[in-house]
Amino acid sequence: MNFSDVIKKSVLEGFSYADLSTAKIVTTLLITFLIAVYIFCVYKKITKSAFYFKSFNVSMAIISVVTAGIILAMQSSIVISLGMVGALSIVRFRTAIKDPMDLLFLFWSIGTGIICGAGLYKIAIILAVLVTVGILILDMLPVRLSPYLLIINADTKEVEDEMIETVKKMAGSYKLKSKNITKSGMDVILEVRAGKEKELVDSLSEMKGITSVSLLAHDGEVKG
Repeated sequence: MNFSDVIKKSVLEGFSYADLSTAKIVTTLLITFLIAVYIFCVYKKITKSAFYFKSFNVSMAIISVVTAGIILAMQSSIVISLGMVGALSIVRFRTAIKDPMDLLFLFWSIGTGIICGAGLYKIAIILAVLVTVGILILDMLPVRLSPYLLIINADTKEVEDEMIETVKKMAGSYKLKSKNITKSGMDVILEVRAGKEKELVDSLSEMKGITSVSLLAHDGEVKG
């Protein structure tokens, strides 16, 4: 027996279906499913999306079980293992992930399936606890006031100085995003940290020369 035969024998013996008993398969998939249900509940509880998509949450949880099954199948045979690698390499997912938190949960779900499929249940459970604690702690950290987009339409540019002084007084600080001056008036868009939204809009709308005032919420958060 040469060196090549030893390598082939060791590799083939490492992929023995006899090592995967029915009890181990059921146990692995059951534990994975329980952790997946936990991920499902955590996502439903802490998601801040304007619209909650249950189908996405269900799919994300079941991905853990499917991934664990794939890992188990890859352990049973080297032929299946190579086939899975080839099949998964040509799969392309086109669904856009808009919220970074969705990407976190999706990666957590897939990672749980891989870890449980490898039989490392303790790591999967500890990971679930640490991820949950980490999300809750970081989410509780205080942040600055969320920015608003202040849109002001005026029929004269002479009101600009008074308008800026009012914004400084009511909002503290501002950032000019856009300014458009025409013969018929002026349009200004400012990014402000408005702690007194109603008072700011009322004060500006009462100024002579300002025709309309709009305050739009911003998706991001000001870091400082």
